[in-house]
Amino acid sequence: MSAIDTLPPLREVIAAHGLSARKSLGQNFLLDLNLTAKIARAAGDLTGADVLEIGPGPGGLTRGLLAEGARRVLAVEKDTRCLPALEEIAQAYPGRLTVLNADALEIEPLAHLTPPIRIVANLPYNVGTELLIRWLTPAEWPPVWDSLTLMFQREVAERIVARPGSKAYGRLALLAQWRCEAQIVMHLPPSAFTPPPKVSSAVVHISALPEPRYPADAATLERVVARAFNQRRKMLRAALKGMAPDIEDRLIAAGIKPTDRAETVGLEQFCALARTLDA
Repeated sequence: MSAIDTLPPLREVIAAHGLSARKSLGQNFLLDLNLTAKIARAAGDLTGADVLEIGPGPGGLTRGLLAEGARRVLAVEKDTRCLPALEEIAQAYPGRLTVLNADALEIEPLAHLTPPIRIVANLPYNVGTELLIRWLTPAEWPPVWDSLTLMFQREVAERIVARPGSKAYGRLALLAQWRCEAQIVMHLPPSAFTPPPKVSSAVVHISALPEPRYPADAATLERVVARAFNQRRKMLRAALKGMAPDIEDRLIAAGIKPTDRAETVGLEQFCALARTLDA
């Protein structure tokens, strides 16, 4: 019998510890262990890797990560009600699960892990995008993590993998695709969760590239993209007006028409524009 088989069903765990999901914490629990195992497998071979999980709740995905062979799981959980349930899992997998009772936005959990590192999480809806942007914009590249396998609202997942010309295309797509490979690997309906959210969800797998696809200064590229999409309905010569007095010439030098709008411009062109602004 494997360790996961010695643990009680998640519905029993929730009832025993009074773990009703709290909207204020962005909680929607995934109780189907077949689905949590599938998410864990989507992260690739976990054998020999440390895994960071944010918002484990009662520990459905945590069980899957450990059962799939993760060397060690660091679970960061803000809700103190969930700690006894996670401690039961830690006892079933001695020395392989560490639980931090903390707010993921206020600590640096990656400092507690040893490479290779994978981040796998059913992220709380209210902090998911902010955490993703932090992981995509470290001070140095390549990052300390190898891959991110994260569940988001479907709309957010589609923004991460969007292509130019689509409504979903924007800052998130450019940040993710500049230095990573990103793809949606799984869709989940609201009925998969307790309580069911009002929207569908999707799991995105993001692998870090050794270096960016195109050269550009990260801070400059971030500023250009933020300005361009903050006023996405404006022509770029107007949206980027304050970035340089000769912005039209710089746009043309980067292969961009001054009358183009941000949603039609590809990653390579944005990187070229960042270089012309730094020149």
